[in-house]
Amino acid sequence: MLPEEGGRPAQHPRIFLAGDSSVCTREISRAPMAGWGQMLPLFFRQDLEIVNCARAGASSRTFAERGRLAWILDQLRPGDFLVVSFGLIDHKPEKELRTEPFHDYQRNLRLFVDGARDRGAHPVLVSPHERCTWDDHGNLRQVVQPYPMAMRELAAQTATPYVDLYTQSLEWWTQLGPQGTRSLFMFLAPGQHPNYPEGVDDTTHFLPEGAIACARFVAHSLAQRGIVPPHWVTRLDQERFPEQAYGWLDDATHAALTRARTRGTGDTL
Repeated sequence: MLPEEGGRPAQHPRIFLAGDSSVCTREISRAPMAGWGQMLPLFFRQDLEIVNCARAGASSRTFAERGRLAWILDQLRPGDFLVVSFGLIDHKPEKELRTEPFHDYQRNLRLFVDGARDRGAHPVLVSPHERCTWDDHGNLRQVVQPYPMAMRELAAQTATPYVDLYTQSLEWWTQLGPQGTRSLFMFLAPGQHPNYPEGVDDTTHFLPEGAIACARFVAHSLAQRGIVPPHWVTRLDQERFPEQAYGWLDDATHAALTRARTRGTGDTL
């Protein structure tokens, strides 16, 4: 039981998530697309609050520049956790999104780490997963590798817990091979799903199976290494979950949260 302060039960620490589309909770109109942050509550006790502030299309730069980090820092209480995962958008060529791994990407991540610690919260860095891209010989392309390397270096420099989802994804994708890995990503044939009548070939975003696998690994890592109290984490051995537990948001709620969780312009990245 949590200790009491002033005769009232102490507030339970919360877990805030900051990241890009690989982490965010998706609206129902984009199902079956899902982020691993969307599935993370499957592996945590129901009395724990996970606040998923990740934003599709956001890099570490735009998330901070457009007020989303500031909103999180306003909410953080001592003892809360801030789990941070960027990289898949940071490596894009567009000037407004791109960061250089060992330069402004690391500088941006420091804003999250230092901001959390200044408020008595616990930062955690989670590397991005690799994309589902292969060469003509069936070899997995490591297109975002510099970003996990830079994140690992920053984690060591700042003594910040680091969850290596990137290396784990390399192992998984290599074991599954090109066709097996496609079953985790948004590859849908025309007519396979009503939200994508023309089909889709998406090498970045997950189907529920991929999002759940990554969420399970993150939750397991957090508990096994004592980053969070191990008793917070549950159901790691449960193979299947009902679809109604996947946490897609109705479009109006998704839009309202997107607008609300920023101190900048809500509809921007």
